[in-house]
Amino acid sequence: MGRRRLLLLLKPLDVYSLHQSTGVHRHTNPKVLQYIDSRCKVHKEAIDFCQDILRKKSIEWDAVFRSHLSQPIHNVDLVVTIGGDGTLLRASHFLNDSIPLLGLNSDPTQPQEVEELGDEFDATRSTGFLCAATIKNFEQMLNNILENGMAPTELSRMAIRVNSELLPIYALNDILIADPCPAAVSRFSFRIRTNGRSNAPLVNCRSSGLRVSTPAGSTAAMLSAGGYSMPVSSKDLQYMVREPISLTQENLKLMHGLIKPKEIMDINWETKEGLIYIDGSHIIHHVQHGDTIQVSSHAPCLKIFLPQHLLGSKM
Repeated sequence: MGRRRLLLLLKPLDVYSLHQSTGVHRHTNPKVLQYIDSRCKVHKEAIDFCQDILRKKSIEWDAVFRSHLSQPIHNVDLVVTIGGDGTLLRASHFLNDSIPLLGLNSDPTQPQEVEELGDEFDATRSTGFLCAATIKNFEQMLNNILENGMAPTELSRMAIRVNSELLPIYALNDILIADPCPAAVSRFSFRIRTNGRSNAPLVNCRSSGLRVSTPAGSTAAMLSAGGYSMPVSSKDLQYMVREPISLTQENLKLMHGLIKPKEIMDINWETKEGLIYIDGSHIIHHVQHGDTIQVSSHAPCLKIFLPQHLLGSKM
């Protein structure tokens, strides 16, 4: 194995803190406090475990907390995220299509714990849907990648333009466009175009917003809202108008559909203000009345090592 350099992107330990600024716990249930302390301990042990493996293999690496990442990632052979899907998504926003990504779920949900504590509080831990590694198989995964030349999967991402200007972040999961107030009505219209030509009618909407997902994100909020899972290898995007108002039967079928690889969705924003949420609630872009938004799969892919069950399924 030639000399390789890795970046470890870490979920911060302080996300497990339940202290207020006074240092007093908001929770008094000792089981809740024990659960939170356990999660923090397990996550820290996973970080230490992975770093010990890299030291043993004499691999060069740097470790950065995800909240400190602010520039595109360069000059490494592999990025390993230690956390869950949130940390993996954070890494994807700083990667082009040349550096592969491996997610390690540092704090997997324990079914027995959920069963024992489920009547008192939600004891689920990290989902890690896109994470291929845990501490149990990390060393073997690393060997397969760095020594045996294991190839990553290419996942489609989503490009977003506002008033023809490309946003610097490509969505790996989904976007939500909505009024800043969740109780307010969002007014917008959209049309699907192919090679600049319209092949569908203009759809006028009053609703609680518009969601567009990639294949990787189709099993998240899109599926929960009534959409469907897409094959991980698909290049399509799936869109759904959220809670549309005053539908006719004819318009109903236009509220949910696909954006094909050669197509672009043109959106006219007709509400005073709006927000584009990219891959969750942490990345937000503001829009206003009269802005145009374009959504397409015309984005660099993400090279990622996926869990085996995703590779062998149709999602």
